[in-house]
Amino acid sequence: MDPLRCLRLCLCLPLLLPPPAAPAPVQVPVPGTDWAACRSLSRELSRLVATLKEPHRVLEETHLSEEDPKNWRPRIRCSDACDPSTLDTNNTRCLQRILQGLQHYRDLLSSDIFTARRLPRLETALDQLLSLIQQEHGHSPRHPVTPSETWAHPLLQRLALQRLQSFAAIMSRVFTHSAS
Repeated sequence: MDPLRCLRLCLCLPLLLPPPAAPAPVQVPVPGTDWAACRSLSRELSRLVATLKEPHRVLEETHLSEEDPKNWRPRIRCSDACDPSTLDTNNTRCLQRILQGLQHYRDLLSSDIFTARRLPRLETALDQLLSLIQQEHGHSPRHPVTPSETWAHPLLQRLALQRLQSFAAIMSRVFTHSAS
């Protein structure tokens, strides 16, 4: 083969080939919820609530309930999409419900109900969890707790802590699955 012809063929060959594929776009990880940290903090919160001692022995055997469903605290429902299959694809609604619940219990702990019985370790754990979730999902609106009668504080404390314990247990399960 003629060297000049070979040179022309070599120079024209790149023009006949399809252009190289565009480089794949680089996926920049979007900062999200730190599931492992949330799992750790929610377990700590559950442990703290479970180890609290009732200061009024009479209340240890008392089962308290509220009649008016309008006054029920935020709770995780089936419709909040906190089930494992949904959490893997879209966790926004679930995290918003958890954020709402955490804010509710944080407001309760800083209300007049707990004036005589501050629980700083519990407040700190709630604050840390709130800050982790709020980084991605914004701040939940605060709802000030209606002042209550002083005589009712021990009963309301017990009710609030029982409900916080239930909420923390479910929340901990959510974070445990998602951190796996």
